[in-house]
Amino acid sequence: MKKFVLAGLAATLMTGSAAAETIGVSMALFDDNFLTVLRNGIQTYADSLDDVDVQIEDAQNDVGKQLNQIQNFVASGVDAIIVNPVDTDATEAMSALADQAGIPLVYVNRQPVNLENLPDNQAFVASNEVDSGTLETQEVCRLLQEAGKGEGARIVVLMGELSNQAARQRTQDVHDVIATDECSFIEIVEEQTANWQRTQAADLMTNWLSAGIEFDAVVSNNDEMAIGAIQSLKAAGVSMEEMIVGGVDATQDALAAMQAGDLDVTVFQNAAGQGQGSVDAALALARGEEVDREVWIPFELVTPENMDQYMSAN
Repeated sequence: MKKFVLAGLAATLMTGSAAAETIGVSMALFDDNFLTVLRNGIQTYADSLDDVDVQIEDAQNDVGKQLNQIQNFVASGVDAIIVNPVDTDATEAMSALADQAGIPLVYVNRQPVNLENLPDNQAFVASNEVDSGTLETQEVCRLLQEAGKGEGARIVVLMGELSNQAARQRTQDVHDVIATDECSFIEIVEEQTANWQRTQAADLMTNWLSAGIEFDAVVSNNDEMAIGAIQSLKAAGVSMEEMIVGGVDATQDALAAMQAGDLDVTVFQNAAGQGQGSVDAALALARGEEVDREVWIPFELVTPENMDQYMSAN
């Protein structure tokens, strides 16, 4: 088992060879609130280190473009590569490209399909998605009971991109929670993808409302879709005091919605922490140090009662 300790590594990174170390970073998409925080976390942390340069590219949600970016990083001789995958089912080819070149690779935020078979010089830094949807749905369950809907409660589920492991796991988390005795009173009446996007979620919610779908809560795989749903609910005259809405990420927009009384629960995913962890892991691997295959940054439940401490976190 590879070993890696995040605490104290920064001090080590400040020493070593005088030659600058270069990390190539391929982000799935720049135009995404959460991924922007993750990208900024990578850049800010790298800037704080001596002689560490990062070259960050936008894959624009295109798997082919992302593979080309990795090939270009290999050709330019970077010391390590960080990848936030467009499609988590396409990571075997990415791992092979880096491994054949002998260049360390770190996946960040989105779990690679080949996680169990990563080469020794590759790792995964993220938050455990089993916790994200579980924390969210358990709180929605509690709120439904508190609102007197402990029998026959109906929910709709907004899913992220189905090619993405996080979307599949967070959706499975919802099903797992409502399969427990405590939350078995909940029924899923609609479950569709809005591809992590606010506008798609707004359109989907409008369609559900127009079709006369009745429900008591919205459980969304991320905050952006939750916000889109809220926009359509409010436009249709639905009272947000009556409707329970949950998301994941605790973005600043989501916390603003929570402050306004529209969003009831979200789950903090430490994007900046994941960014820092991915840089630490990439540099450690580039220096021949041992790194755990999986480095977890914990998820944290966020509610109106504790949201103030997260207002400047992402």
